[in-house]
Amino acid sequence: MYKGGVALTGKVAVVTGGSRGIGLAIARALGARGVQVAITATSDATLRAAAAELGGGAAILPIRADVRRHAEMEEAIGQVAGRFGGLDILVNNAGIGLFRPVADMSVDDWHRIIDTNLSGVFYCSRAALPHLRARGGGWIINISSLASKNPFPEAAAYCASKAALNAFSEALMQEVRHDGIRVAYVMPGSVATEFAARRPGSDDWRLSPDDVAQVVVDLIAHPPRSLPSAVEIRPSKPPKKG
Repeated sequence: MYKGGVALTGKVAVVTGGSRGIGLAIARALGARGVQVAITATSDATLRAAAAELGGGAAILPIRADVRRHAEMEEAIGQVAGRFGGLDILVNNAGIGLFRPVADMSVDDWHRIIDTNLSGVFYCSRAALPHLRARGGGWIINISSLASKNPFPEAAAYCASKAALNAFSEALMQEVRHDGIRVAYVMPGSVATEFAARRPGSDDWRLSPDDVAQVVVDLIAHPPRSLPSAVEIRPSKPPKKG
C-alpha cells in the first residue's frame, strides 16, 4: 500500500454479483486485505462454490438475493450490517448483457437489463446509505463499462444502462460526499469472463477480473483527501485493426 493509504482490515463490504467473474475477483481481493465480505447472487450453487473458494469462515457471508428486487436487497444489506456490526463498502457489480438488435429485443429483455444494471444499483445504494452514514462514511463503487461511452450495434440496452449508471454515480457522488461517502464508477474494457461470448484462444489480450479488482481495492485504499470518481481501465494491447 502506498504511503498515506487507508488500511482495510476489519472493514465490511457487500459485493453484488459476487459469486463469479469480476465480482468474485473483487471479493477475493478485499478478503485478502482483511475485509469482511458479503457476496450476493441469485444462484445457490454459484454462491456455495464462491464461498468455498473464498475460504468460508466467519468473514465471508454468501446471500441469495436479486438486485432487481428492492425488498430483497434491503433485507440482504440489513443482514450484513447486523452480522458484522455495520457497513463500509458497497460494490455494485451485478450486471447482465443481452446483445441483439433493438428490433429483435423483447420488452422483457429490455427490462431485465435496465432493472439489473441500473435499478439494481439504485436499490442497493438506497439500502446501503443509512448504514454508511451511521459509520461516518464509506464507499460506493459502481462497475460500469467503456460501452457506456462507446456504444456499438446490438448493445443499445446494455450501453444505455451503463451510460445511465455513470450519470447516476456522478449525481450520487455530489449528494453524499459531505457525509464522508465517496462514490466512484469503474469502466472496464474487454474482460475475460463468462459474461460475453468468446472464441477459444482469443482472450490473452483481454483484461482479467483481477485487473478490475485491483482498481477497486486501490480506490478504497485511496487517501480520503481526494476522490478518484471515475476510472477507465482497458487492455494494454488489444488486437490491431485492419
